[in-house]
Amino acid sequence: MQHAVGSPLPPPHQPGQGPAAGWSPAAHLPGARHPGTQQGPAPVPPAPGYPGPPPATPVPPAPPQQVPPSPDTTGHVPLPPAEPVGAPDPSATTLAVLLIGPAGAGKTSVAKFWADHRRVPTAHISLDDVREWVRSGFADPQSGWNDHSEAQYRLARRTCGFAARNFLANGISCILDDAVFPDRPVVGLGGWKRHVGPGLLPVVLLPGLDVVLERNAERSGNRRLTDEEVARIHGRMAGWYGSGLPIVDNSQLDVPQTAQVLDDVLARSLASPPNW
Repeated sequence: MQHAVGSPLPPPHQPGQGPAAGWSPAAHLPGARHPGTQQGPAPVPPAPGYPGPPPATPVPPAPPQQVPPSPDTTGHVPLPPAEPVGAPDPSATTLAVLLIGPAGAGKTSVAKFWADHRRVPTAHISLDDVREWVRSGFADPQSGWNDHSEAQYRLARRTCGFAARNFLANGISCILDDAVFPDRPVVGLGGWKRHVGPGLLPVVLLPGLDVVLERNAERSGNRRLTDEEVARIHGRMAGWYGSGLPIVDNSQLDVPQTAQVLDDVLARSLASPPNW
């Protein structure tokens, strides 16, 4: 085995001995004389009366040149000029949005309009639509909230989460809508985050109570709630204030205007994601 420069490795040092026999530290020095080996001709002394060549005068090494660093380079590699970074455009970005709000807030209408008018493919996933896939044995909370209806809601949320991840994996954005309560973080917002992923962007749609009551009165079937239930849900939704999530009051906005405000809120959320 040899060094990278071609010199042989010294033999291992034996305890209680000096340098190994046949090996001298000077053996690795260039020009060293080895005892018992043939040497070249000895230098010839100068002739009598001739002083010989004068000793060479040592030349001091030249001082290293100091090259001032250029302010426009890093590691002597020119950097391109910096360009201003604008806010991300949510209409051209693949993302997942969770639209939160009470019954009658306009979640479904806004979500459909927003998904219809985006520049990239977008899907609308409605929790109520998925929950109503169950035809026989459907547990309607209006008939009484129980473990059966709670289980069907959890199943619908997981199904929506699977669908959202599948859309996102294929480059399709999605918007989901649900009445998520701030006082149930594990089941509500935390559950959606687990089902869809940490990149989910939640936005709360919360108009005034009078607006919610008016819109709920226009509903029919099992999606229409009693005024008392609507007021109770709206009161619980007020807990989102101070949570850090973006809240849109669309009491005086129509559906296209609300969708535009939603785009503005999502642009800020993309630039500075909320802590939730």
